[in-house]
Amino acid sequence: MKPKSSNLIKTIPLFTHLSPEELLDLEKFIIRKHVLKNEIILLEEDTLNYMYFIYSGKVKAVQISDNGREHILAIHKSGESFGELSLLDGKTSPATVIAVEDTHIGLISKKDFEQYFLGNNKVFREMALMLCRELREAWLRLKILRFADAEHKVRALLKLISEQNGVKDTRGTIITLKLTHEDIANYASVSRETVTRVFGRLLKEGEIEILERKYILLKPLFFKKTLLV
Repeated sequence: MKPKSSNLIKTIPLFTHLSPEELLDLEKFIIRKHVLKNEIILLEEDTLNYMYFIYSGKVKAVQISDNGREHILAIHKSGESFGELSLLDGKTSPATVIAVEDTHIGLISKKDFEQYFLGNNKVFREMALMLCRELREAWLRLKILRFADAEHKVRALLKLISEQNGVKDTRGTIITLKLTHEDIANYASVSRETVTRVFGRLLKEGEIEILERKYILLKPLFFKKTLLV
């Protein structure tokens, strides 16, 4: 069942500075959609048409090689948006976006985006801050890919994901994403076998733990031994 519309828009950080009247006005432009796990949300050629934001669920932006292998560029969760850069510069984004789990999204067309967003200083300022955060994260991901050692790549990636999707408790930091070894391999540009081998070592040495629902717990020892990125 879809969440109530009146509560949805308030959860998106991009819109938190809008007044109740502005939020009601914004809802007129929004197209809501429910997508199932593993369903393609958009292809590269579609990125010029809409901006997307996530009410609930998670999606991944991937590049697919000629041999069919995915390389994960980013994972977006509830409260985040994507596609706005293409609407700003008029160029397609080199990625396909796929639902990681059942997801509720909102869409705003290029026409409405230009009419509403570009004329609202509060939204435009928040969007600029968001793009700055995405740029910093892109630099961090590039730094990870430059590591020569595969274990350093996996460690650095887990650390980055924990900063973006981590919840701290008395045991350490829990990554609240259900990531398979294949997902991590595609994200870090290493083989699945390498990820399995690294995970086996981290588990044996007590640096990580696999919890219920396949969440990953990074213990204090993990952060102590992981190369800073």
